[in-house]
Amino acid sequence: MERDTMTSPDRPHAAQPATAEPIIRLEGVTLKLRSAAGEVNVLRGIDLSVAAGEAVGVVGPSGAGKSTLMMVAAGLEAPSTGLVRVAGRDLVGLDEDSLARFRRDHVGIVFQAFRLVPTMTALENVAIPLELAGRADAFEAAEAALARVGLAARTDHYPDQLSGGEQQRVAIARAFVGRPRLLLADEPTGNLDGRTGDTIIELLFSLARDHGTTLLLITHDTTLAGRCDRVIHIADGRIVDGDAALAAE
Repeated sequence: MERDTMTSPDRPHAAQPATAEPIIRLEGVTLKLRSAAGEVNVLRGIDLSVAAGEAVGVVGPSGAGKSTLMMVAAGLEAPSTGLVRVAGRDLVGLDEDSLARFRRDHVGIVFQAFRLVPTMTALENVAIPLELAGRADAFEAAEAALARVGLAARTDHYPDQLSGGEQQRVAIARAFVGRPRLLLADEPTGNLDGRTGDTIIELLFSLARDHGTTLLLITHDTTLAGRCDRVIHIADGRIVDGDAALAAE
């Protein structure tokens, strides 16, 4: 199995010691799902290692398995076979409560569709993970996180009172408020116009760099992925080289 690796000229993260345990380690990961048409092989033997503090872009055609790979790394989807070790924890076999605590303590996620709670203000949305963790300073920390993403004046606004870019800023503040070791971003600019998307990406990279957070960025945009330390190409549920990925699109 080959991997296409490109190095960004303005690497957003410092290199990590080669002896450090990878923050993401996937070995022989497969995922088979049943559908009306029969069994579907979504992931077909994924081997992937991501170093702590590294930024990795994952690209490939629609349906290649990019988002599913992210879901497996987050413990949101259980693989059919293989090893999934993230932030020093083996995820396979953990129950749902243990996986939820693991994500709360170690993982931030930014989705294309924002996924804010519509009946909560921006401040309340960002405070959710801290409240679940029992943090007494949940709202103070949430307020600081919103200020960091430029929304100090919008804390009391509900999602439907915010623009798409502002909603994604709230989602990013929520993802980073607990200072996660790993940030998973699935097409974070997919619902935004070009200029707003550029602003969101700058913010995402800046926060990841400032916090020393590992970033796994799922995107269809190869130029955007090229800003990462490495680019991984996926096609038909496998990690492939760049030429094979282009041929599959």
